[in-house]
Amino acid sequence: MRGTVTAANGMACRDPAAADTIRENRMPEPTPPSVAITLAQVARIADVGRAAVSNWRRRHTTFPAPVGGTDTSPLFDQAQVEEWLRAQGKLSDAEEDSLERVWPLFEALADRDLMATAVTAVARGTGATGIALEDDTLSAGQRHAVERALLLAGKDGGPDTVGQLVERWLSTHVRQITATPMPLAALMADLAHTVHALDAERSDTLATGEATLLDPACGAGGLLLAAAQRWGEGGPALALHGQDRDQALVSLATARLATDPATAGHRRTVVAGDTLRAPAVGEADVVLCNPPYNERDWGHEELATDPRWALGIPPRTESELAWVQHVLSTLKPGGTAVLLLPPGVAARRAGRRIRAGLLRRGVLRAVIALPPGAAPPHAVALHLWVLHRPAGDGRTPGDHLLLVDTAREEVHGNGRTGIVWDALRTSVLTAVRSHEAETSGELPTGSTSVPVMALLDDQVDLTPARHVPAPAAEAGLRLRRSWGRFGGLLQQVQDLSRTLSAWELTVGEPSGAPFASVEELERAGALSLRAGRSPEALPLRRDVVADGGVRLLTVADVTPRHPSGAWLPADAAAAAEAARTLTVTRPGEIVVVGATRAFAAWVDTDAPTALGPQLYAVRTDPALLDPWFLAGCLNSPANARQAGSHASTVSRIDVRRLQVPRLPLDEQKRYGEAFRLLNAFDTALGEAEDVGRGLVHAIGDALGAASLAPGS
Repeated sequence: MRGTVTAANGMACRDPAAADTIRENRMPEPTPPSVAITLAQVARIADVGRAAVSNWRRRHTTFPAPVGGTDTSPLFDQAQVEEWLRAQGKLSDAEEDSLERVWPLFEALADRDLMATAVTAVARGTGATGIALEDDTLSAGQRHAVERALLLAGKDGGPDTVGQLVERWLSTHVRQITATPMPLAALMADLAHTVHALDAERSDTLATGEATLLDPACGAGGLLLAAAQRWGEGGPALALHGQDRDQALVSLATARLATDPATAGHRRTVVAGDTLRAPAVGEADVVLCNPPYNERDWGHEELATDPRWALGIPPRTESELAWVQHVLSTLKPGGTAVLLLPPGVAARRAGRRIRAGLLRRGVLRAVIALPPGAAPPHAVALHLWVLHRPAGDGRTPGDHLLLVDTAREEVHGNGRTGIVWDALRTSVLTAVRSHEAETSGELPTGSTSVPVMALLDDQVDLTPARHVPAPAAEAGLRLRRSWGRFGGLLQQVQDLSRTLSAWELTVGEPSGAPFASVEELERAGALSLRAGRSPEALPLRRDVVADGGVRLLTVADVTPRHPSGAWLPADAAAAAEAARTLTVTRPGEIVVVGATRAFAAWVDTDAPTALGPQLYAVRTDPALLDPWFLAGCLNSPANARQAGSHASTVSRIDVRRLQVPRLPLDEQKRYGEAFRLLNAFDTALGEAEDVGRGLVHAIGDALGAASLAPGS
């Protein structure tokens, strides 16, 4: 039997009629495939915390029995769970098709390639002509997942649905796949566009006619998508070409490019194959590439006589330099390339001959050191290499190399708030414009232009940190400011310590005040408790937070009590909160961490803050509970120990079991003020430690460079 599912055009946003059309024409599926889901997935489907699901299991004998898993990690049939939730009034019909309910159908396929094929089918189904789902092309499980996803696409729009499915696929297989983060992809596209535009006198290819953009190791297509977004609208016609040896990634890249509005009207071709052994694209105007690193079997022997190795045969251990020469060979005259490479490529002895050749030919224009965390592996400060092929107009290639060390820029929030992408972009592009335009103006801090001849020594070390000087005047000013800040913090610590040390510790019998649990206070209406939500499906950003932006706080960020670099625009946060897919705090609310390893509770004075999983927002009735008193009591380590749950392999805190003394409101406020002072003392101590350690490092660097004279 052959069935057809017809979807409305996915490029048109949110058409309720599209979902009705799909339902009317969906292939008969009398027995949908059984899908097993975890407790965490049940919680996400029901839009509650995991503790609530555990409570339902204990209180309701009708809750579906596990169909697999273990006692500590049970699995449940999704259809049975949804039926039970609907019967209990905990699942609305309006949420019939949500990503949290659709994605488990893809996970149930239990194979990365089958999942990718299904996502690709969704992308084809959101096209203008619909898609025929045939028995001999998709399994019953794939077809069921695609049908449900098409219903979601009819409601939310094809591009949004496909984009979310691709992101979920990438996050599910994060240990197997290395994807370029979109902020970095956008920076690479901006960088290539800037260099190419500044070279317009030698090559105006991108100004007229069709421009060819290539990613020879395209993965899921992130760099091609960033390039299309940078060049597409109002620019020349584009030919977007990608190649990758992983067929699953080729399918996803095809799906992504086919549905994103930025690629509409442009040619798109993504093929499977080993680029180094069998390149599928000839010449290109722009190449963006994040090649695989540290490969041994890249074709060293079989490609030994390849004409691409004009600068020398890459050593077996230098696969990245094989990619550099391959990319250079694909560039048209006047073409530009930006590659993301590990830092060792700039300094390893085995590659010095090829690096020297790149410098002599003037094709390597810049090496930019990114701050750690810009892309996987996050602990490494990766480099961007900018290549530019001379236009062949007789003009002398550049005799200087631009070196930029962004690790010395204030672009990574002191390691707490993540990379400030806007600041990083401004720093890098300002340096590139100044260098490429050959102006006499000074380069920005953290960059330098080094004569090629000065680099052609025995090492040919192109590591920016070895060449970018630290400006003495600026370093001295920062040092003086740090000492001033450190002195102020020490004074604050001393003032608070005098207040706290004056308190008398009463040793004897307990006060005898009765205790109430958070659950009892919630039932009494003294407080309300809301669980944090998974941010995976939200349009998170990681650049400079705009006015009104809402920062995301996760368990990993709790120790320093500073949100991660992720944030949401105000309108997106409001929409997600209204749709009950996001939990956002209000001023005066309490944040409680339900993870044992990072348990904490505090009044959120920086609200609004979006909370991730295992975090809770507590709102008190000010006529019954003082927030500082409640936060201080909840934050007690002894309180957390008695509320700990060890029913699974991961220890958690059952927030509803935390205990609070029953005291009159006046007494609560007295204790609340004490807790507020204690919190201020803790914050001042932490900041003083941070500033002090920064001073130690700065003074050590200055002494080591003999730029700071020690006193007698």
